[in-house]
Amino acid sequence: MKFFIDTANLKEIEEAASLGILDGVTTNPSLMAKEGIGGKAMIFDHYKAICDLVDGPVSAEVISTDFDGMIREAFELREIADNIVVKIPMTHAGIKAIKYLSDHDINTNCTLVFSQGQALMAAKAGATFVSPFIGRLDDISSDGIQLIADIRLIYDNYGFDTQILAASIRHPMHIIESAKIGADVVTSPLKPLLALLNHPLTDKGLEKFLADYRKNNP
Repeated sequence: MKFFIDTANLKEIEEAASLGILDGVTTNPSLMAKEGIGGKAMIFDHYKAICDLVDGPVSAEVISTDFDGMIREAFELREIADNIVVKIPMTHAGIKAIKYLSDHDINTNCTLVFSQGQALMAAKAGATFVSPFIGRLDDISSDGIQLIADIRLIYDNYGFDTQILAASIRHPMHIIESAKIGADVVTSPLKPLLALLNHPLTDKGLEKFLADYRKNNP
């Protein structure tokens, strides 16, 4: 499984990269706003800074909701760096844009996916990644992990190359369950990723080993 970090914070990206387990980055307008990044020039400069920190895919989202606007923005974003992946919303115009960009060898991430049908349409259009938002489904008492399982089955049935990118991660078990069910990628805030490192028995065991060492090495 590939690990992406879902943030626009450069320090968090650097920390995740320092672990040696970071495969890419996803961002969105809300994450940019959280960092106080506004205005096209500043946003593009920030994307460039992110791309300089990681070798893997960096998802950069279009703001336009019409086909022509999405295509125009996509080509502008693609000029920032070779590892930019254009993030397109799951809409009527978005699917048309994904197909067009796929035909022009531009990688895409179909975002805001909440159903099996949407995921099937994204794959048919040639999306590089599809992003089911499992946390937001859980928030409305639906089963986000089951959606991942259903998409995995559909994609395997027909040999789609589109990668399943589990998004809207709330806690470390979302990551584990996504891995068990066969998601290709998970994109998570830093906290759930770091939580995978922790276990009380590890802490207890290390404390015991060090205590025993100190007894014989005063």
